[in-house]
Amino acid sequence: MKIKEYDEIAADPDFWNDSASARAVIDKANIEKAIVKPYTAVEKLLEDAVVMKELAFAEPEGEERNMALEEFAEMLLSAEKGFERLELQSLLKGPLDHCNAYLSLHAGAGGTESCDWASMLFRMYQRYCERTGYDVEVVELAAGDEAGISSVTFNVSGPNAYGFLKAERGVHRLVRISPFDSNSRRHTSFVSLDVIAELDDEIKVEIRDEDLEVATFRAGGAGGQHVNKTDSAIRIRHIPTGIVVSCQAERSQHKNRSKAMSVLKARIYEYEEDKMREAMEKFYGDKGSIAWGSQIRSYVLQPYTMVKDLRTGIQTGNVQAVLDGDIGEFIEGWLKWESSGRKQTVADSE
Repeated sequence: MKIKEYDEIAADPDFWNDSASARAVIDKANIEKAIVKPYTAVEKLLEDAVVMKELAFAEPEGEERNMALEEFAEMLLSAEKGFERLELQSLLKGPLDHCNAYLSLHAGAGGTESCDWASMLFRMYQRYCERTGYDVEVVELAAGDEAGISSVTFNVSGPNAYGFLKAERGVHRLVRISPFDSNSRRHTSFVSLDVIAELDDEIKVEIRDEDLEVATFRAGGAGGQHVNKTDSAIRIRHIPTGIVVSCQAERSQHKNRSKAMSVLKARIYEYEEDKMREAMEKFYGDKGSIAWGSQIRSYVLQPYTMVKDLRTGIQTGNVQAVLDGDIGEFIEGWLKWESSGRKQTVADSE
């Protein structure tokens, strides 16, 4: 369906009589608009650049012409960046790439060090989402015993969130002088990141009530009148697959169950898709165990500073910028590497 047809449906006076259906139409229209908008933006920039060039050469040689030519050059640069974004968008060919995403971080080998590393990564992805204009909502968070977090699941919503963030799925390795070691020794920590697509209502996943084990528990967290007062948090286990999800973000048990079911639906869909493709081993091989030898990216703070993606070979010495959310280069590099058929995997030479 074309954008114009969606707009005509939305203009109907009875459009909002069925709010769920109306929201579905708006979401579909926004997906289409997100595809078209960058094209029209680049097209307009190029048209304006042509006009500016004509205006520049209509001026006599001097300051006015030079200023107009500088503006013309800036327009061309903006158009070039826009074209690069279009090129990147063209790599998103998966059926779920347009969807929102659920991200789950789990601390692995390294104890308190890994829990602290998990909190650093959580902050990194929050900063990336802020830069990109994505919204973040925490679904479930478990604090570490001494510091940081042992696990966190959060929803990222925005155009093509899953398409871009699926590039980050895997084990992330940190090497640094430990702030928790009184002898200032160098430590290596691991955290795994799982990324799944949030499914819309049109994708049906059969979940039978008799296949579910549902438990309630008291939400943990930093204070607040509601925390640890009521059993509002929900944990659901899908017996046939063994998949377990939980949610403690809301005060309402009903809302927590609804969000937990949304995550469970997405995880079961991913599980079944991999099973049908006979690629479950490959899927989990990309992520691997949360330990040495299975990482997709290394972040080294000592004895030198470098972030290196072990799949694409892309690296940078500006570790702080990366930890502040500047990971676009790694995501773009992975998408290009993936679309090229994964022709080469870079060995870890650390």
